Amino acid sequence: MATDTTAEEEQVGFADLDLDAELVRALSALGYEEPTPIQREAIPPLLEGHDLLGQAATGTGKTAAFALPVLQRIPRDRKDGLPAALVLVPTRELAIQVSEAVHRYGTGLGIRVLPVYGGQPIGRQLRSLERGVDVVVATPGRALDHIARGTLRLDGLQTVVLDEADEMLDMGFSEDIDAILENVPEERQTVLFSATMPGRIDSMARRHLSDPVRIQIEREAPAPGEAPKTRESAYVIRRAQKPAALGRLLDLEAPEAAIVFCRTREEVDQLSETLNGRGYRAEALHGGLSQEQRDRVMGRLRGGTADLLVATDVAARGIDVEHLTHVINYDVPSAPESYVHRIGRVGRAGREGVAITLAEPREHRQLKAIERATGRKIPVEMVPSVADLRARRLELTRAALHESILEDEDLERFRVVVENLADEFDVMDVALAAVKLAHETGGAAIDEEEIPEVAPLHRDKDRSRERGRGGERGPRGRKGGGGPQRGMTRLFVGAGRSAGIRPQDLVGAITGESQLNGRDIGSIEIADRFSLVEVPENAATDVIGALRGSTIKGRKPTVRRERAQTR
Repeated sequence: MATDTTAEEEQVGFADLDLDAELVRALSALGYEEPTPIQREAIPPLLEGHDLLGQAATGTGKTAAFALPVLQRIPRDRKDGLPAALVLVPTRELAIQVSEAVHRYGTGLGIRVLPVYGGQPIGRQLRSLERGVDVVVATPGRALDHIARGTLRLDGLQTVVLDEADEMLDMGFSEDIDAILENVPEERQTVLFSATMPGRIDSMARRHLSDPVRIQIEREAPAPGEAPKTRESAYVIRRAQKPAALGRLLDLEAPEAAIVFCRTREEVDQLSETLNGRGYRAEALHGGLSQEQRDRVMGRLRGGTADLLVATDVAARGIDVEHLTHVINYDVPSAPESYVHRIGRVGRAGREGVAITLAEPREHRQLKAIERATGRKIPVEMVPSVADLRARRLELTRAALHESILEDEDLERFRVVVENLADEFDVMDVALAAVKLAHETGGAAIDEEEIPEVAPLHRDKDRSRERGRGGERGPRGRKGGGGPQRGMTRLFVGAGRSAGIRPQDLVGAITGESQLNGRDIGSIEIADRFSLVEVPENAATDVIGALRGSTIKGRKPTVRRERAQTR
């Protein structure tokens, strides 16, 4: 059984979906005027009791799409106190959000909702379960814990919802979910929502869903001539210059709130420290933080005392920040699904969001893979120049002064200062000095160093031949040994065969971090504990600097000119 979401939809209100009057009134009081596409498609079959497999991104309204039918199907005269519905979610934050939403929708029904997650005193959860609840919203690990204790009984369960199923699988909850579903009644309704539909989601659906209605809701396409709601762009930049490039982009974009995604917790800590040192209000979020620390970080972000969240993928899962305007990939995500999840946090409810990706030259292929998976071109743009920054700062100063003139009723007390100065100087000179003073006190000093343009790394047949085929021949096809060729110098790299270093690793590192290409690199000699590689003399200093800020096969080896060579 499947639904066709491509046909034009008639104007449908919540009352047209056969929802109870109490639910319609609650939605009206919350300001919900009409259902979103996922709600229009999902609510009717769920009210009829069908299983459902839905693909919908975060921010499309899927919580209400499953919560409203769940609430309506709970019998009002239940006495046993056992949960009628179990909603499984990947993270604590999402458990809280979903339970709060279910509580708001069911205000007039007297429905009891309990979020169950790790990091909260289990005694409170035990007492609530003992008193009786109607809906449990849980992370898989804590749900299994309660099932094992016998404190979460699933005998009376009517509906199971797997929300953000792909995220739960990415976080390693597949076995936990299977174990939980072994403890639920066979005669139940199962609902699965996922932002992406990889093969393992389809496999899970085949195991646990019975003849499901299948719904796929794409993000609403912009009208002809309109800009998309999420503006995507990429900047190709060497790793050593990423912090400076990120700072410039933040200055130009001036996000209301942004998440900057990094690969590792070490990178999160280092980058957040760098950003704070540059005057931004940044908070770090990763798996090494306690629950109390996580709560403080999220409180600062939601309260506006921080405007940047630097986070790993896993730590940020399930986080939903209402006023988020920008998502920045400090590294290209390793999987297109991760990219889709990250940028799905912005561009909601008709507001424009911005998704920025900082790519190293060697990550060009990963960008192309994302474009193929999403069916969208990601424009590669130039990193803002010093002139761009100056123009942006001047525009911000002009806007601030314009707003002050329009809105500030307390300007009159400064008239005497202007009149006194006007006796001595031209009024235009007075105004220029005042603007200069406001401009210089309104922002940090501009980094005057230009960031060079870097071309993406393209690999072709010539490049594949250059990357060290035929044992340890260099890209020029010459065996190592002897002195460097004319115009070349030999670099010492403190890693060799014992570290798994191959010629192509060195060529890839140099071409990825510098402006050289494969044809520029001379012979390569790899010993057990070190390697020697020839590069053009006039580029040697740049290559050494670039390689010192990068890793080769997970290591940061010593890189310097070979001491034995004479010049």
